[in-house]
Amino acid sequence: ALHEFPNDIFTNEDRRHGAVVLHVLCAVYMFYALAIVCDDFFVPSLEKICERLHLSEDVAGATFMAAGSSAPELFTSVIGVFITKGDVGVGTIVGSAVFNILCIIGVCGLFAGQVVALSSWSLLRDSIYYTLSVVALIVFIYDEKVSWWESLVLVLMYVIYIFIMKYNSTIHHCFERKTKNSANMVNGLASNTEMDDNSNCDATVVLLKKGNFHRKASVIMVDELLSAYPHQLSFSEAGLRIMITSHFPPKTRLSMASRMLINERQRLINSRTYTNGESEVAIKIPIKHVVENGTGPSNSAERGVNGTRRDEDMAEAGNETENENEDNENNENDEEEEEDDDDDDHEGPYTPFDLPTGKVEILKWIFTWPLSFVLYFTVPNCNKPHLEKWFMVTFASSTLWIAAFSYMMVWMVTIIGYTLGIPDVIMGITFLAAGTSVPDCMASLIVARQGMGDMAVSNSIGSNVFDILIGLGLPWALQTLAVNYGSYIRLNSRGLIYSVGLLLASVFVTVFGVHMNKWKLDKKLGCVCLSLYGIFLCFSIMTEFNVFTFVNLPMCRDH
Repeated sequence: ALHEFPNDIFTNEDRRHGAVVLHVLCAVYMFYALAIVCDDFFVPSLEKICERLHLSEDVAGATFMAAGSSAPELFTSVIGVFITKGDVGVGTIVGSAVFNILCIIGVCGLFAGQVVALSSWSLLRDSIYYTLSVVALIVFIYDEKVSWWESLVLVLMYVIYIFIMKYNSTIHHCFERKTKNSANMVNGLASNTEMDDNSNCDATVVLLKKGNFHRKASVIMVDELLSAYPHQLSFSEAGLRIMITSHFPPKTRLSMASRMLINERQRLINSRTYTNGESEVAIKIPIKHVVENGTGPSNSAERGVNGTRRDEDMAEAGNETENENEDNENNENDEEEEEDDDDDDHEGPYTPFDLPTGKVEILKWIFTWPLSFVLYFTVPNCNKPHLEKWFMVTFASSTLWIAAFSYMMVWMVTIIGYTLGIPDVIMGITFLAAGTSVPDCMASLIVARQGMGDMAVSNSIGSNVFDILIGLGLPWALQTLAVNYGSYIRLNSRGLIYSVGLLLASVFVTVFGVHMNKWKLDKKLGCVCLSLYGIFLCFSIMTEFNVFTFVNLPMCRDH
């Protein structure tokens, strides 16, 4: 694969004497660049495209949003098929899939700081379809070559998955009826008290009590929530609360939860809350007094948790002018809040000409300056109102940058692997897989710490379905159907079949472990998952180095 790329400025001897460290640093910088482009430019442009196409949340989550979170793996696979003509793409996707399942669940379990309840429906739905995808992959790569119809089957399986997501609520309703006690299990909760303890989101209980609310339109659900909690929630808050329930696709729930947490953190910074008996007074800057006359929950502990949340919501509601056109006004408020977040918390990309405050922020700004300078002039930020109409330009230019950064990343990793005598597959399964999946891991951990690990787990498994079926199926189909009709994709490593087999085993073990742990994610399950990830890596590496059986020819070296 090394000879498919341009010549390196260093010789192999130079690299062995320390120059390889520069390649490692360059590869790490490419990981960071990919995370910035995907999260700050590519995903927002996809959201705008979904809005213009009027796609339902489920279909958008299964198509465009999945593509957004898995773009690095997809482009790495494309480079593996068309440029390196090796196994680096397959290795990256297999390694990333195992990382997503075992490592993300393990990290969430260990560092969530609480026991997180999981939903049986979303986990079973994604796990079953994911198992079918992996079985199909094993069958197709068993003879070490992939034909045009096999790659087409993988792509068509993803089309079926989109339809399943489209009719998710109907299938979910049938699942609920067949399992008598699943009304509580579906949301991973036994009672209202548990709901308050786990997510501190009392308003969501109203939604979970509704047996068939998922058949209604989103706006009706928002209205129900507003009427159930009058004068306590703004329209935007109610919308966010609804979009973190299990009736929305994983990516939507993850992003909505993150947005809700950012908004609440901002409000906590800007407000000081005082509690006095049954009525509470929230003082916000500029100072406004909002008195709640309703009675709080009977439990004093609950009153502390929920009262604070109500005050924050009421303080926000107090800032909004009573207006018939409430939707538009709240949308404006949302935009202002998001701009505040960008300014204060630097959730958005850094700009090359605005120096942030704080020593850590300045160091990060200096580290990312070359990247932010290039992106500032080449990719319009469609999150900003005045650049919103340029979303298609953002989509096209961010796609090109993702392709370029992925190319650089695979090039660096190929050189590192060649210099250290490590096969491409191992570099894909370990270094590339972890690097492309770390942003998802961080997002999942943030959400899991707030008691919403359900969406973190379903997001990690849901993105794997895209990785296997589109990340591998689409480049293979293009090569065997469009570029060179009737040709075969040949896999060099026999050991990949063992790795994919371990991938299948990891799904079974994870779902079985969650079931045995009573659908709860805790430190015990986290330790088990991380241990299994370590075992997977050891077994894969030993297999590729011909420890158990002969699967790989030794690497050629320049003399």
